[in-house]
Amino acid sequence: MRQLIVIGSGPAGYTAALYAARANLRPLLIASSVEAGGDLMNTTEVENFPGFPEGVMGPDLMDKMQRQAEKFGTEVLFDDVTSVDLTGDIKTVTLSSGERHQALAVVFATGSAYRKLGLADEDRLSGRGVSWCATCDGFFFRDRTVAVVGGGDSALEEATFLTRFASKVYVIHRRDSLRASQAMQDRARANDKIEFLWNAEVTAIHSADSVTGVTLTDTTTGEASELPVEGLFVAIGADPRVHLVHGQLDLTADGTIAVDGRSSRTNLPGVFAAGDVIDPTYRQAVTAAASGTVAALDAEHFLTTLPDELLRRTTSDRTGDLAAA
Repeated sequence: MRQLIVIGSGPAGYTAALYAARANLRPLLIASSVEAGGDLMNTTEVENFPGFPEGVMGPDLMDKMQRQAEKFGTEVLFDDVTSVDLTGDIKTVTLSSGERHQALAVVFATGSAYRKLGLADEDRLSGRGVSWCATCDGFFFRDRTVAVVGGGDSALEEATFLTRFASKVYVIHRRDSLRASQAMQDRARANDKIEFLWNAEVTAIHSADSVTGVTLTDTTTGEASELPVEGLFVAIGADPRVHLVHGQLDLTADGTIAVDGRSSRTNLPGVFAAGDVIDPTYRQAVTAAASGTVAALDAEHFLTTLPDELLRRTTSDRTGDLAAA
């Protein structure tokens, strides 16, 4: 049995594991077998993460985080969690391989998934003109024409931010009115670089090695047209990855895991959450990493409150984990 298991391998997960490992908790971090490293694995150059004045490639940053966590004693396991039992003093995590691992504390750092348009080549062109984060990628579209898909606050925030770099920003919305707050609408409408395309849906992305344009289909007439753009920013929302904890952890109105104030504490003792899975607003690598720090410190403090007889049952290696039944 472990003292701590971290589920998730983005900035929040690796930072939580790093801090926990330096506290000699020897955590087990369970990374996805397919999506290890989180969203930054699909990001090209990251220029806004502290400590990298020349920028760093997303996958390289995640590799450095993994190696740093492992250096201090984190064990990283590439498998998928299929279920968790968070009740009682001992938490059980079951993997797709059938293995079960137990711990006295668990940190959920499972992140969120950007909603996608579901178009051919959308994933292939990620980092080549298709993006889900203007703050991350807007700089690369200086003096270019780009489009933002969406009609909520996030879409207008993205569009407004992109006007700092792009020469033209189209906002493509499938309806004839926006869902965004009036303040956000007023700000976007007052910006000369922003043009709204109403009742329009992106139905195809054109590219050579990178995005060259999109096909728009009128949602009322069905008529198709072509729009030349060099960047396509998808801002139709994101879904926190909370499927493992339904019925066990409290969720917020935004669907994220609910935590106590600025802490990482959930409604269950010994269960903590960090990163985008608790944050519907900022969703940056650096804020996720900071959140992982909080979770590790909260978990460390929690473990100091447990009876010695429980702590004596933990082990720093895999011999204390349960094999598949």
